[in-house]
Amino acid sequence: MGTVTLGVSIAVPEPHGSLLQQRRASFGDPAAHGIPTHITLLPPTEADPADRPEIEAHLARVAAAGRPFELRLSGTDTFRPLSPVVFVQLVEGASACSWLQERVRAPEGPVARELAFPYHPHVTVAHGISEESMDRAQEELAEFEASWTATGFALYEQGSDLVWRLQRKFTFGDSDDSGAAFSAVPRQVAQPLPACGGEAGSFAPLS
Repeated sequence: MGTVTLGVSIAVPEPHGSLLQQRRASFGDPAAHGIPTHITLLPPTEADPADRPEIEAHLARVAAAGRPFELRLSGTDTFRPLSPVVFVQLVEGASACSWLQERVRAPEGPVARELAFPYHPHVTVAHGISEESMDRAQEELAEFEASWTATGFALYEQGSDLVWRLQRKFTFGDSDDSGAAFSAVPRQVAQPLPACGGEAGSFAPLS
């Protein structure tokens, strides 16, 4: 039956998500319309379709351990020359994202994996296009600002047409079907959350 390609991310809400997706397309990034605007927690990962129930139960437990936290985007930066990516910077909420992505990829979990680069949560606005176009993206979105409260994350699957589609949302604080939850509960303000490993350039279920 083959495998499916899954990713886990926090969606950038409207109107910011559509705005950044449209701007990404305007810079000439051909992947823009197939990738919802997001912050990655698990980059593209191959999985056996038969493992989907186990994966979803695992993600539900991760979400059950979380609590809503504030996210704020401000300005742009780039991973060049290491990776051909321009992104909007995450200036608040990075430690909570790190906490989540580490648990999503937990070695004992069904989507355990190593990453090629240190984890750096961000929102991609240009990837793999001309240097001139990436320069324009970095310049034109330099004043971009957005903030919201993250209340959960979602599982996406990439279709044969390379479009990423929402499969299931997971809300922080909700118990999974078994009622299980981790004992650790991250609180963005009450306690500092440890940074941890992850991916930068190809980083994103969606990139």
